[in-house]
Amino acid sequence: MEDLELAQELLQAKNNIVAEIQKVIVGQDEVIENLLTALFSKGHCLFVGVPGLAKTLLVSTLAQVLSLEFSRIQFTPDLMPSDITGTDILHEDSVTGKRSFQFIKGPIFSNIILADEINRTPPKTQAALLQAMQEKQVTVGSTTYPLSAPFLVFATQNPIEHEGTYPLPEAQLDRFMFIINVAYPNKEEEIKIALSTTSGELPNLKPILKAEEILKFQDLVPLVPVSEHVARYAVELVQNTRPQQNGSAPDFIKEWIDWGAGPRASQYLILGAKAKALMDNRVAITIDDIKSVARQVLEHRIILNFKAEAESIKVNDVIGKLLETIKA
Repeated sequence: MEDLELAQELLQAKNNIVAEIQKVIVGQDEVIENLLTALFSKGHCLFVGVPGLAKTLLVSTLAQVLSLEFSRIQFTPDLMPSDITGTDILHEDSVTGKRSFQFIKGPIFSNIILADEINRTPPKTQAALLQAMQEKQVTVGSTTYPLSAPFLVFATQNPIEHEGTYPLPEAQLDRFMFIINVAYPNKEEEIKIALSTTSGELPNLKPILKAEEILKFQDLVPLVPVSEHVARYAVELVQNTRPQQNGSAPDFIKEWIDWGAGPRASQYLILGAKAKALMDNRVAITIDDIKSVARQVLEHRIILNFKAEAESIKVNDVIGKLLETIKA
């Protein structure tokens, strides 16, 4: 009964968060839905879209509505790992004159991290996020520092600008639960954006949740039951992205794919589906819930081969074909 009441609270909180975000963000309903799905699933997100689509504004607005500590890191070619994690500096006591090293925390020590244009920094600096995203802690020198919960990394990436960028390694991409594509607004939405952003009026946002409330909701999501039938479908979907998987993959996978998704994809499919179900006022997940998060989970975990690229095949084309092929 307590869990059911908490599920109702989550649904109400979700609706309130969406209402507050929509005071600032016009349209992008699906993007907001996916962002909140990742939030309640403890998942990191990579937002991909051209400049000017309010990716940064969306994340900063969410942090404001959730009353969480927020850090924005502008990724540039000269950014160093210590600029993210922090560093030890030599400190001298003004009274005793004794010298000692003191750790100065970097911007990674926040609840929500916005890694802006994450592909503009070299792999060495990108790797500074790996331990934090996976283990929720940072090691500097011989000391490990825990990060405050909740801890989420939301990164942005520009898909059309390649000069001066460094593609994210697969290990880094796999740390992101979702890849979220941010599209252009339609005509009516763009008119509304043009009017609202040039009026000089700033919306008054109300904080909806505190950190401890978010943690309760995040702990609730894994408790949503899942049948073996649904779990089997999620795993089968992931395994059929792998051309090397016991020869059972469809012919088009063997023809177009170099590497498929790993086991983490199966976990995220089920977790994301559980969060979707709760946000839709349901306490059990279905095959449709798995399908609703499949593109976001799989898109950055499937590597096309040269033949697919030569034929202008996109990853989402492959996922769509896979969803049609794999029967529940």
